[in-house]
Amino acid sequence: MKQRSILQFNFRLIVVLALAVICWQSAFTSARAVVTETPHSISQLSWMTGDWQTVGKTKIEEHWMAPAGGTMIGMGRTLRGDRTTEFEFLRIQERDGEIYYVANPLGLCPATDFKLTKLTSDQVVFENPQHDFPKRVSYRKNSDGSLTATVDGGPGTKANTFAYRAMARK
Repeated sequence: MKQRSILQFNFRLIVVLALAVICWQSAFTSARAVVTETPHSISQLSWMTGDWQTVGKTKIEEHWMAPAGGTMIGMGRTLRGDRTTEFEFLRIQERDGEIYYVANPLGLCPATDFKLTKLTSDQVVFENPQHDFPKRVSYRKNSDGSLTATVDGGPGTKANTFAYRAMARK
């Protein structure tokens, strides 16, 4: 009788341990799947690196440094004739596991953050639905090597598009 109760206890212990191992393995596999998902990396935006300008009476320039240290530093300038009419300090930065486009138009503080919402090999979209305008900023690398930037008030609104070509260095 005593041996039978020991066997029942051992059997129950084995069942409990087996269930614990199965639960642990399932939880570990789920947690591992979350950890191994590939988050976006700022290095995926290296195609934006360089000096860009629009063509026309009004020239808009953007200059982007290569990704390093979790950031890309940029600046923009609008020229009408021989006068600077606007400028902007820009950065794209990794922060808290996310990527943000941060704009300081006219050097104003605080800066405005736009969170990355889409990233492919040739397009990036950043959004801030709470901002007045723009609510969305996007860049696209074109097959001819040029760059297109678009700002708009969100889906379904009129977009302002800027066609940039690589600047010749002087």
